[in-house]
Amino acid sequence: MPILEEVFPICDLVAISRLLNATLVIPEIQQSTRSKGISDKFKSFSYLYNEEQFINYLKNDVTVVKSLPAHLRAARRRNEFPTFKPTSSASPNYYIKEVLPKLKNAKVIGLVLADGGGLQSILPRNMDELQRLRCRVAFHALQFRPEIQALGRRMVERLRAWGRPYLAFHPGLVRETLAYHGCAELFQDVHTELIQYRRAQMIKKGIINEELGIDSRVQKRKGLCPLMPEEVGIILRGMGYPPKTIIYLAGSEIFGGQRILIPLRAMFPNLVDRTSLCSTEELAELIGLESPLAEDAFQFPPRKSEKELKEEWQKAGPRPRPLPPPPDRPIYQHEKEGWYGWIGERDREPDPSPFNLRMEAHRLLWDALDFIVSVEADAFFPGFHNDGSGWPDFSSLVMGQRLYESASSRTYRPDRKALVEYLNSTYDSMYVLRRNWTHLVQEHLNKSLEIEGLVRQSQFSKPTSFLSHPLPECSCRIGRPEAMDLVKGKDGHVHFGGEDVCPTWMVHGQDVVLDSKVTKDENDDESGWEEYESNLAEQAEFGKNSRNTNFTLPFDQDEEMDPND
Repeated sequence: MPILEEVFPICDLVAISRLLNATLVIPEIQQSTRSKGISDKFKSFSYLYNEEQFINYLKNDVTVVKSLPAHLRAARRRNEFPTFKPTSSASPNYYIKEVLPKLKNAKVIGLVLADGGGLQSILPRNMDELQRLRCRVAFHALQFRPEIQALGRRMVERLRAWGRPYLAFHPGLVRETLAYHGCAELFQDVHTELIQYRRAQMIKKGIINEELGIDSRVQKRKGLCPLMPEEVGIILRGMGYPPKTIIYLAGSEIFGGQRILIPLRAMFPNLVDRTSLCSTEELAELIGLESPLAEDAFQFPPRKSEKELKEEWQKAGPRPRPLPPPPDRPIYQHEKEGWYGWIGERDREPDPSPFNLRMEAHRLLWDALDFIVSVEADAFFPGFHNDGSGWPDFSSLVMGQRLYESASSRTYRPDRKALVEYLNSTYDSMYVLRRNWTHLVQEHLNKSLEIEGLVRQSQFSKPTSFLSHPLPECSCRIGRPEAMDLVKGKDGHVHFGGEDVCPTWMVHGQDVVLDSKVTKDENDDESGWEEYESNLAEQAEFGKNSRNTNFTLPFDQDEEMDPND
């Protein structure tokens, strides 16, 4: 059901364990294991997910245990077991030929999965059942722990209580992504330096093979950079969303901070996030009781005595002497944490502090809450998805989850390259939108809601992330349509269409439920969005259309306004 970026390694770990006929030890999530002093109430996996649900759901597929047997734990601490770090494009043959012999000899191996998992996105045709297993892990076995689900549902209820539909928006402004694609010049001052510093690190590590200096405007015209919040606001206004539209801002990290959100907030005052919907106490209960961090070691320099001040005055040189410097101002905590404390004084970024590591663990929880709210939203608009880096991104996972749960949900799948062209053509009259411009934007985004958008999503995201478009392997059809156009990739794999027919027991058991759900969805769609589309009468109506004892050890990680004003 709910999934985050960590779901890719976990899905792959389960599939690899099944492939190797091995027992799986509950995975560890890096952000929680590296954080200093998270609540003793949780282990690494249970900090985010429901451990018992995970084990029980997979009991007929893979044997999952909570920890290694006692006689093997000491050997693990001494690093006596081989460890593998496969890439996200590793094939099943890699595990059969390279990993399985070591597993048979050592009985225990470690797998470190990062950067989007450890198994290729689309498996060979003779491994369909393994692919379906990954689907079951992602959409059913992995569930957030009950406290996260309860708070997420309360957030959705509070949004619904306003009596209007809400749109979820994820900007996708993450420092690593911006550095990977060379989008530094979209920002100003120190933020540009921070992006370039991270890009230099990626070049040094061989992650990217490009120059450090790159024209960000060219990158953006290619659709490789995120849409800025201001641009998304203009596009939504062009679509006809009135200023009173409720927009939920998702994302635990928004590079650039609140400053870049000012234009969007001015266009849509009802811009809310988790801090608007949850009290401090509710968020603290979700985190749990944490051990206190070490006290701040910073000390002001000792005050000089009156005698020392007089001696300095006598040695100060000829008069008239300059005025003494102003008294030292206090050094605040935020100036010693993060980039404030080093960007202007040194060339090397310091190692993450205990405070920063703890914040990384907290971001897992905030992303989980945002995920729940985004999946339940009446509409979802991604600021950045399908970036081509191969890394999982929040927006693509939300879009895949919404497609799996309700294919007719209003999920925009925009082509950033096309939208940037539209935006560049209207800079002279950006806030007084011409009707032909709004018609182009509306036509493009309306098509992204339909089959054309689904096909494009499958072609771009399927080779690197099957969970962003979990069709056809994660679904089935009730009855075979007379004609179905199949969309295939260069390797011949089906990216869209070609779902198997659902089993008979599933069809008969779901007839009544499906009929009632379709009626309910149609009624909700007509009533909930009637006011929002009153000025878009020309648009088409949306929605018509037995196991051994080998172990696999994972070390993972309210005023109505005219919309055209």
